[in-house]
Amino acid sequence: MNHFPRMHRLPPYVFAQVTELKMQMRRQNVDIVDFGMGNPDLPTPQFIVDKLVEASGKHVNHRYSVSRGIPNLRKAICDWYARRFGVSLDPEGEAVGTMGVKEGLAHLALAMLSPGDVVFAPDPTYPIHTYASIIAGADVRSIPIGRGRDFFDDLLLATRQTWPQPKLLFLSYPHNPTTEITTLEFFQKVVDFAKEHKLYVIHDLAYADIAFDGHIPPSFMQIPGSKDVGVEFFSMSKSYSMAGWRVGFCVGNRDMVYALTRIKSYLDYGIFQPIQIAATVAINAQDDCVRDICEIYRQRRDWLIEGLNRIGWEVPAPKGTMFVWAQIPEEFRHMGSVEFAKLLLKEGHVAVSPGLGFGAHGDDHVRFALIENQHRTNQAVRGIKKALSHAGSPSC
Repeated sequence: MNHFPRMHRLPPYVFAQVTELKMQMRRQNVDIVDFGMGNPDLPTPQFIVDKLVEASGKHVNHRYSVSRGIPNLRKAICDWYARRFGVSLDPEGEAVGTMGVKEGLAHLALAMLSPGDVVFAPDPTYPIHTYASIIAGADVRSIPIGRGRDFFDDLLLATRQTWPQPKLLFLSYPHNPTTEITTLEFFQKVVDFAKEHKLYVIHDLAYADIAFDGHIPPSFMQIPGSKDVGVEFFSMSKSYSMAGWRVGFCVGNRDMVYALTRIKSYLDYGIFQPIQIAATVAINAQDDCVRDICEIYRQRRDWLIEGLNRIGWEVPAPKGTMFVWAQIPEEFRHMGSVEFAKLLLKEGHVAVSPGLGFGAHGDDHVRFALIENQHRTNQAVRGIKKALSHAGSPSC
């Protein structure tokens, strides 16, 4: 591995310890309720699957496709932005299809960044927001986020303390893993800051449709001038339960979209065309199926939050994402998130993601993915209560 410098720069995979323990227990036929990976378990709506089947039967669709996405798909995402956010986008120069958001983020970072460039990423955050820049050879500076912090104070301090000046800022709201939400006023301040400090912005809007209690996630693209400084990614994975289909988009700044389009032209021939055709039908359809999917996540959120609070683990209900971000009970916080996750796994047969895997500032939390039904969630709550009781928690 020492012969491969890019691999050597990647940090250790924090989730590996919990994953290996989970696999060992499963080989021993232990029933694990698994909230670890944010892998949607809901089926893709049938009308989308039907269109895929129909398009797959046409041999003309079996050839190489277009790396930046077929024209109808790019037009569909631009029409979606117009309907949803009142944002006007040019499908020829301001939109490009990607094989999910991770691929697009990684290749855009590779196109934009050089060794020595400085990138700002929140801490904690979804790992690709950090790893994409590291793989590209850039240096990452963490901006702590969470309750009790002022993001712009921390951002300004980091900017003043950084040389060379930062080139790129990653953001994502609703946020994975912290589930924090934001406002148009926040995005306006981001645009103003980016213009003042000559900073590019990448916003990941993966959870645009997974929001609760009346919250409507805004788009970064709604801010006048946002296209001057940045782009936004959107994914079909959560909204349409199409995670394995790998369909995403990047929209916004023409130079950034062009850079991603060009690097992709060297690296891939595009998504299988029947998938692009089915995705086009999905985006152009009424959003009843999206609301139905969101409602299932809301129910799961409520079951889990009610159960945790009932056994004495007080956790606030998130207003967005398919996750619950739970601060470790005070009497166990000294363990750190990896050892606490192991405790829940060994004693309660419940798998969660340790917060440390999302950044050092996440080490006092664990993340639950809302991918289990009510019966399994109730089973998990009983297991957690058992684990905390065996470990001597006075609250349980």
